[in-house]
Amino acid sequence: MPRYGSHGRWTMNSWTLSGARVALGPQKAAALDLEVREGRIASLTPRKPRRHCAASLDLDGCLILPGLINAHDHLEFSIFPRLGHGPYRDSAAWAQDIYHPDRSPVRELLQVPLSTRLAWGAVSNLLSGVTTVCHHNRYYAAEFRGDFPVRVPRAYGWAHSLEFSPDLVSRFKRTPVSRPFILHVGEAVDGRGKEEIYRLDAMGVLASRTVLVHGVALGQQEVRLVQERAASLVWCPSSNAFILGQTLKAGVLKNDIRIALGTDSALSRQGCLLDELRLARRTLRVPISRLYRMVTHEAAEVMRLRLGEGDLSHGAVADILAVRDRGRSPATTLLGLRPDDIALVMVGGKVKLCSAALIDQLPGGVRRSMHGTMAYERMPQRVFVAADLPRLRREVEGAWHCLSPTMKAILGAS
Repeated sequence: MPRYGSHGRWTMNSWTLSGARVALGPQKAAALDLEVREGRIASLTPRKPRRHCAASLDLDGCLILPGLINAHDHLEFSIFPRLGHGPYRDSAAWAQDIYHPDRSPVRELLQVPLSTRLAWGAVSNLLSGVTTVCHHNRYYAAEFRGDFPVRVPRAYGWAHSLEFSPDLVSRFKRTPVSRPFILHVGEAVDGRGKEEIYRLDAMGVLASRTVLVHGVALGQQEVRLVQERAASLVWCPSSNAFILGQTLKAGVLKNDIRIALGTDSALSRQGCLLDELRLARRTLRVPISRLYRMVTHEAAEVMRLRLGEGDLSHGAVADILAVRDRGRSPATTLLGLRPDDIALVMVGGKVKLCSAALIDQLPGGVRRSMHGTMAYERMPQRVFVAADLPRLRREVEGAWHCLSPTMKAILGAS
């Protein structure tokens, strides 16, 4: 039977997902039916005989994973290409080199409406299985609520960095102790990058709620201090490699420090969060179970997310990623995942992305809200996204020649 809301009508965030294996952790999955009720996971039960109903989706041949968490992005730069000619001594030198708002391509791309740039940032994350994006900048409430393609948490404090945030201490003090405080630290290869961690500590800003983004400059001594203060890290491998020519030191992973994975902005990253996973594996040989946690449960801990993001347990928010099942463990599947393996993405129980193979299973009202795209040049078939892609494409046409290659591929087929 279909699922109904409090007024007796079927709701678009209540479903029964059947026929798939469900991840129970990095190394374990089981054949279970997953019921979503009013946007949350209501039950996980042994597989039952299939019964078609208006709110059921047959996911035979799929593995259900938690929706992924991108712990660091700057969504407003989503349509930009990579800029700069690194490596640089620090991120400030890179920023000085690339930021010329009176020159192309920055000039043309900044003329694209902010709402459009934010939306394309959400869509590009969604296409790689991301359901939660931690946006490191001002929170745009009018854009991030309602039908925005991904979840953008609001409950954290932030500053850009020691260099660009003179009010850093007051921002930290205004942040409730139960919420994370996020800032760029140690995005450098010289001694000044190391000094930043001691300056933060002297200011009283290095604490258990502090989330340090990058930390490339940190050596053993600095890492021990981060551990003593119980602070966390967000790691952005491809951005670090492009800007600085290096990334986190291997010793960081041997300490008891929580680490989440992020993409950083399109200005410096290469690819999507799935590519960051593989680069992290190649660079520091991170165990695949740890990588799985860095974009699910551990990322939720770092960012102090409170809705059950990164988890598939009873009562958790229904942020769901269904992918092609090749019979491997969830962690191994995730490490090898490509955008064309993704069959379904739900955010809070609402379908935000669906493959061509599943689109006909969706009720008409949901189907009509979705638009197709090839997503990436390497994808063999269209996927459908709950966003007005034709309108968003029109709004970037004037800056087409300046777009990133990835964005051109997404837009060119939408």
